[in-house]
Amino acid sequence: MAQDRTQRLDALRRKRRAQVLVVGGGINGISTFRELALNGVDVVLVERGDFMSGASSAPSRMIHGGLRYMENGEFALVRESLRERNLLLANAPHLVSPLPTLIPVADRFSGLLAAARRFLGGGGTGARGALIIKLGLSLYDLYAGRDSGVPRHTFFGGRETRRRWPALRSDIVGSALYYDARISHPERLGIELILDSEQASAQALNHLGVVGLERGGAVLEDGLTGERFTLDADIIVNATGAWIDLTNAGLAGKAPRLIGGTKGSHLVIANRRLYEALGETMIYFANREGRVCILFRHLGQVLAGSTDISVETPDGVRCESDEAAYILASVAEVFPGIAIAEDEVIYRFSGVRPLPRSDRSLNANISRDHSCEWLDPDAGAVRPVLNLVGGKWTTFRAFGAAATDLVLAKLGLSRQATTEHSAIGGGRDYPTSEGRQAWIARLASAAGLAREAAERLLARYGTRIDELGYRLAGRGDEALISLPAHGRGEIAWILDEERAETLADLVLRRLTIAFTGELSHASVIELSQIMAAARGWDKRRRAAECAALFDELNDNHGVSEAMLRRRDADQKGSDVRFEEGPHEPAVPQRQVS
Repeated sequence: MAQDRTQRLDALRRKRRAQVLVVGGGINGISTFRELALNGVDVVLVERGDFMSGASSAPSRMIHGGLRYMENGEFALVRESLRERNLLLANAPHLVSPLPTLIPVADRFSGLLAAARRFLGGGGTGARGALIIKLGLSLYDLYAGRDSGVPRHTFFGGRETRRRWPALRSDIVGSALYYDARISHPERLGIELILDSEQASAQALNHLGVVGLERGGAVLEDGLTGERFTLDADIIVNATGAWIDLTNAGLAGKAPRLIGGTKGSHLVIANRRLYEALGETMIYFANREGRVCILFRHLGQVLAGSTDISVETPDGVRCESDEAAYILASVAEVFPGIAIAEDEVIYRFSGVRPLPRSDRSLNANISRDHSCEWLDPDAGAVRPVLNLVGGKWTTFRAFGAAATDLVLAKLGLSRQATTEHSAIGGGRDYPTSEGRQAWIARLASAAGLAREAAERLLARYGTRIDELGYRLAGRGDEALISLPAHGRGEIAWILDEERAETLADLVLRRLTIAFTGELSHASVIELSQIMAAARGWDKRRRAAECAALFDELNDNHGVSEAMLRRRDADQKGSDVRFEEGPHEPAVPQRQVS
């Protein structure tokens, strides 16, 4: 069993100094932490919330080259993104997989002038016709390379498109099919990068934030207890994404503004007609405003997005009702015959893209590229501060590597290791398609599980699940009452190994039940019971954790406690009843007949 949080905090208090302090536990901060750790740097990463809890938990679940970015002339970014996509397909096959993507074509020649204006920096939106799509996809395939691991693009005429996707709008003249990739659980990839990288000289802690910078170092505050202590460092890396400017305000008195973020919101939709109409293909289309939208199957439901709205502050962002209506209206444009009821939107999420500050009038035209910028010494920081500005999810490894090169140079060190071909977490020794069934059979036998259960675990955690198999040692795993596809041993293993410190950490970022539709009132209560026993929470703390999670679901994700209670009835029927004391939440119990 890994060190618990108290032990890690004690070690950090005694440490008092590190070579590098990385502030921000999103994907780019974690990537930088990983690169520094693997190169022998004494590094500490702190995150004021949970790891991967900001914008890094709210991407479109795509790992892609950015076909649209070529319209802005960002060919180098597309080339880098496609290379990183290919590496992730190889290094994290348990989480990243190919995604066939369809572009419906409304006409053959539109978009040429608009694309030329965008390319020349003039902005503008509009439909993309077959000719401009063909040009873009040809370059896309060229940049992806022959060893990309995915097929090259193809075109279909109108008749073949309607035969394959009959629910699409009837006026399209054809379609283009190309391949990118999807990520099933981005939060898990971030956690696995941390677990891969930690060692005596490299420690990462969540719920620990920087609240100021003094002569003696960075003042850290424990978000769970309120305790403060100081950690000094030779260099500070500000990897707080959309919060970079707010973080710099606490580190330096005269820091310039670097970020001009935009909000992207998404919906998870439980609509069977739409799910069947999509098949295994993502629909990538421009709505009437020219805004690119996406629609694809994700974890048994449909994911739809997104918006692109400028925001003044990243705090408190959520998918508002008008954004949800906008996304649903965009879906109706491409699938006009499929009605989506309000209660079929089962989850909403929103994040702020940490885009560089820009004077461009159209948010879609702001660069998604990344850069590393040292804070000017005149800004007033008492330690050198490197800011990680911009970036897209797919290029996290390249971004972290670039930041590490600058930090190593500042420290007078040379690079010892690279990560291009380093497997990530459960992607290590991942079975090939030919060996998959044998691997599942071996796990099922070793853990005492049904083959179906072993297959689910491999899909969720990759080869890391061997650790759980050793724990179970042929005894099997008791299924949760409210979540029969999950086991008590599985949840205990997550709590021991994956740094979930609050109930929200477990429910929203270590599990995928918010996306699958399995999230219910009963599942929250049952998981809180397991976590309380593992963490030593009393009844008051457990009730507070449940209340905080219900508030977060209602405020940020459009899921009220009443909705969750209705799901109990829909999902469990008479098999579950509730016993509730005066000071604690109800615990699901199986009916005795």
